[in-house]
Amino acid sequence: MSISPDVLARHGLTPAEYGRIVTDLGREPNLVELGLFSVMWSEHCSYKSSRLHLRKLPTKGPRVLQGPGENAGAVDIGDGLAAVFKIESHNHPSFIEPYQGAATGVGGIIRDIFTMGARPIALLDVLRFGDPSDPLVRRNVQGVVAGIAGYGNSIGIPTIGGDTAFAPGYRGNPLVNVLCLGIARADGIVKGRATGVGNPVYYVGAKTGRDGIHGATMASAEFDESSAEKRPAVQVGDPFTEKLLLEACLEVMKTGAVVGLQDMGAAGLTCSTCEMGARGDMGIEIELADVPQRETGMSPYEIMLSESQERMLLVVERGREAEVEQVFEKWDLHAVRIGTVTDDGRLRVRERGVVVADVPNKALADEAPLYDRPRRRPDWQDRVQQLDFASLTPPAAMSGILRQLLASPNIASKRWIYRQYDHMVRTNTLVLPDAGTPAVRVKGTRRALALSVDGNGRYVYLDPRRGAQLAVAEAARNVACAGAVPVGATNNLNFGNPERPEIMWQLVEAIEGIAEACEAFEVPITGGNVSLYNETDGQAIYPTPVLGVVGLLDDADSVLGRPFPGAGLDIVVLGPLDRGELGGSEVLERVFGQVAGMPPRVDLVHEAALQTLLPEAAAQHLVRSAHDASDGGLAVALAEAAFGTGGLGARVDLPAVAPDAGPVDLATLFGESAGRVVVSVEPASRESFMALAARHGVPARVVGQTGGGRLEIRIDGRVVVDEVMADLEAVWTTALDRVLEGRAA
Repeated sequence: MSISPDVLARHGLTPAEYGRIVTDLGREPNLVELGLFSVMWSEHCSYKSSRLHLRKLPTKGPRVLQGPGENAGAVDIGDGLAAVFKIESHNHPSFIEPYQGAATGVGGIIRDIFTMGARPIALLDVLRFGDPSDPLVRRNVQGVVAGIAGYGNSIGIPTIGGDTAFAPGYRGNPLVNVLCLGIARADGIVKGRATGVGNPVYYVGAKTGRDGIHGATMASAEFDESSAEKRPAVQVGDPFTEKLLLEACLEVMKTGAVVGLQDMGAAGLTCSTCEMGARGDMGIEIELADVPQRETGMSPYEIMLSESQERMLLVVERGREAEVEQVFEKWDLHAVRIGTVTDDGRLRVRERGVVVADVPNKALADEAPLYDRPRRRPDWQDRVQQLDFASLTPPAAMSGILRQLLASPNIASKRWIYRQYDHMVRTNTLVLPDAGTPAVRVKGTRRALALSVDGNGRYVYLDPRRGAQLAVAEAARNVACAGAVPVGATNNLNFGNPERPEIMWQLVEAIEGIAEACEAFEVPITGGNVSLYNETDGQAIYPTPVLGVVGLLDDADSVLGRPFPGAGLDIVVLGPLDRGELGGSEVLERVFGQVAGMPPRVDLVHEAALQTLLPEAAAQHLVRSAHDASDGGLAVALAEAAFGTGGLGARVDLPAVAPDAGPVDLATLFGESAGRVVVSVEPASRESFMALAARHGVPARVVGQTGGGRLEIRIDGRVVVDEVMADLEAVWTTALDRVLEGRAA
């Protein structure tokens, strides 16, 4: 072997993989070619440990215009329009350099959307951190949130919601997942492929530097005490350049002169050239001397592997070069012809005419090793699924436990985060943060889109298949709570090292759980991201599959929020009231210090019925608000439904759950059984709504009314909570602020 084992190891390649490279090329690779294979065959780019299993996900449906395989997915939303959306992770860069790691994650997912010819209109973030009382974690939170705000606010795309949670396992490996939604003409979606022999290949956007070299390889390895040395692999973003790039690309695509367009994201120029060539079954030849560079003396290796931000690759129709160049000149951007489409299926890289790399596109983009890695159910799985109810003697009155949960970082208001985001720019936002499921209007139509991102790593740790189903169910349920019909989904699979059989088992179980739930709900997965090796010093994060679901409302005026809109309304609970499952619950961890038991059962038929009932009820204006009961159970959901109303109270009487659920009051109030929604209904509409629920086979029970200034909860007529609503809201509103600002609770 002419390339040493040390060089291979630095490139993240095994001797067996090197042997395949030699076979594909029919010779030994040079160092540049080795670098190309290193990034394209990395876990981050090739999904070599997950591709076999991702094929199990449902990806087709009557509304799907573009499924997995392109820069983003797209679904038909009527009126000749498409919703284009995808979620991506920037976990590893955000560990090393929180601000730039998060900022460039936002920039990258935005480019994935406008690359498809869609104008981005909304962002959502999914963040996971360690204990926020830890100073290291606080610094991480501050850097990540500032990075998301700095990029999103500057480019003028609102961050309208998200999902943030805290657990010790994320201390050394935070998760930063970002979803972007855009709108395009359904017949105007642009693909990232090269076609037309002789068509010119253009480089547009920022100049290439040395930042981000081997970023994809770095994102395909675990972290340890030397990870700070990887700081140069984190890119640096410029949202103002990206804003120009966005507008210029959308304008040039309208001319019809663009054949294909691709973001230079992970693996930079390497990824964009070989993937466009492979998708079009064509070759691409480029000249590196023509690539705009901001640093002197860059080698071919550095130019091809740089992950400098805000760069795109275009294939342009021959003869229309001047037209394209004029558009980019108008926006004061570099637009430089660097190559040509060929018919030989190869990526040929020249430096001043001399060939420095010559590799088959498909070998790089499509033929990475495919591993069916060993998987084994962990020896500890049965143990953590056991829950000793005898150990759950409540340490305080139910009111005190409710306050404790409202102050939990996982439940408390995330206003410290969202106040840093501009959530109203572009004036599409219909539901404000902390007021319900995020929703945006589709301008020029009566329609709106609701979006939800969810994923409870604690549930997946306890039972990966069920936990993943719960993530799909909650995201879809939240969208339905806004009055929207779920029409498409995207997923971000955040797991540890897949070379460990226990981690691989978690991943496969979760994928199969997602597949089962999406099939039951007829909600296809249109694309997504897999982020593996989320470990530090051998300690993996909770397995955390995140689901993003997009829902469609035909009438934006029927969108529902979370807060009760006034006094004198009936409070109705949809779903099972005879269960109060405590396994994996927030109360179990927060109050008793346990992560144990089985997560709540998932009734996929019931969840699907909810997803039909709620949009119908919203369209008929039979309900005034809707909020799902999840973290913290019914007591927390009832309190949250009254927050933001100026202190409006509620009086409810809940039936006690079955005694085998654990301590009855605890389980009734704080159990997290799935498929339950708290809705408010005008008394005059009660009969019609209850009849509609019955037709859909959804259990519905009137449990109380809104009014007064207190939250009074009874169980079978016995008062167990009686608190001033304004006091509870003050706890919920300020708890996370105090922790993140280092103030006493």
